[in-house]
Amino acid sequence: MQVTELPAEGLKRAFQVVVPAASLAARRDKRLKELGADLRLPGFRPGKVPAAVVKQRYGAAVQGEVLEQSVQEATQQVITDRGLRPAMQPKIELVNYSDGADLEYKLDLELLPEIPMPDFASIELVREKATPGEAEIDEFLATMATRLASTEDVAEARPAVKGDVLVCDFEGRLKNEDGTLAEPFQGGTASDMPIEVAGDGFIPGFTEQLEGMSPGEKKDIEVSFPAEYGSAELAGKAAVFAITAKALKTKVLPAIDEEFAKKLGMDDLAALRARVGENLQREYDGLARMKAKRALLDALAERAQFQVPEGMVEGEFGQIWQRVEADMKAGRLDADDQGKDEATLKGEYRAIAERRIRLGLLLSEIGRTNNIQVSNEELGGAMRAEAGRYPGQEKQVLDFFRKNPQAVENLRAPIFEEKVVDFVLELAKVTETPVTPKDLAASAAG
Repeated sequence: MQVTELPAEGLKRAFQVVVPAASLAARRDKRLKELGADLRLPGFRPGKVPAAVVKQRYGAAVQGEVLEQSVQEATQQVITDRGLRPAMQPKIELVNYSDGADLEYKLDLELLPEIPMPDFASIELVREKATPGEAEIDEFLATMATRLASTEDVAEARPAVKGDVLVCDFEGRLKNEDGTLAEPFQGGTASDMPIEVAGDGFIPGFTEQLEGMSPGEKKDIEVSFPAEYGSAELAGKAAVFAITAKALKTKVLPAIDEEFAKKLGMDDLAALRARVGENLQREYDGLARMKAKRALLDALAERAQFQVPEGMVEGEFGQIWQRVEADMKAGRLDADDQGKDEATLKGEYRAIAERRIRLGLLLSEIGRTNNIQVSNEELGGAMRAEAGRYPGQEKQVLDFFRKNPQAVENLRAPIFEEKVVDFVLELAKVTETPVTPKDLAASAAG
């Protein structure tokens, strides 16, 4: 095999590779002989089919197989002999080949960059620490009580107030540009629907307009579907709902007492409060870690000053831009992106793609050089957790993972990233600062 290295450009490498015709012929003849040894054809004894007949029947298929194998092996040899680390699958371009001649092809690949390790001890971070107090536990229990509330009919004749449950029939129609109403749209009609007045779960502005209605009353309310609504046919559209109020109910909250705790499977109220406190602490610690991780990734991005493979950036950008285009068509574009021209958007999202690739390469290199690995036990736990999201279908989900290695890798990647983040956080200078749960939630959301 003859290999000629072509001029390099950044991380890109190119080689002209020539595989001798004699090597191809030897591999082809060997494969045809193997086929002939087991071949059974009418008129010939098993294994005694003449070589010329075997070649006539299978020569073209074997030649294609030989060419593919030869290119794969030659490419791997070029990579191995030179100690190259390709960033992606190499590109092969056939330059010259004919039967009985040498095989000549061009090999193009992009290499992973040399990634210097940052000084982790120079990274200074703040990890916020919030602790649930009695007020937070009381608030959580009150929310639980609201979710477990029962309803009872309102005896006296009165209009609905915030927090009541109004049982309604409704029919929704989109509003045309001329003010007329279209035919009822699918999913916009319901009967005997209990709706919490001024509650969540409906189109913004819908439940608020039920306040003041009494059973037997009819009313038209006008709302607009959010721009990011899940249905493209309804997103951003104005609609009118014809409402018929049929019955009024009020919520009855359970008392937060010993009996309440026992209904939730706890021994007593003190045990319930302790469990709620533990759960809130885990939630707060998770928010604090998420914020510390964000700050760590920002710090690593500032220190990750190395060239990234263009092909990887283009691939990541392509995936991002597909989602952006889909959001454009559905009218779900983020508020920050609205009003920007396509060139501006592409430039911003390409920068995001480059940051993701650069951080991904750095985290991967940190893990590789420090022998950070995902154990089979950790991977098995992730698969079981994923299967648990589909009650009754756990076995099918686990079978899917066993048959699809790429799906398993998709689970491995986030586990690996979290382990690398934990590794770096141990080496960074992290100062713990006490904050209130409210301040923690606000800062994590921002």
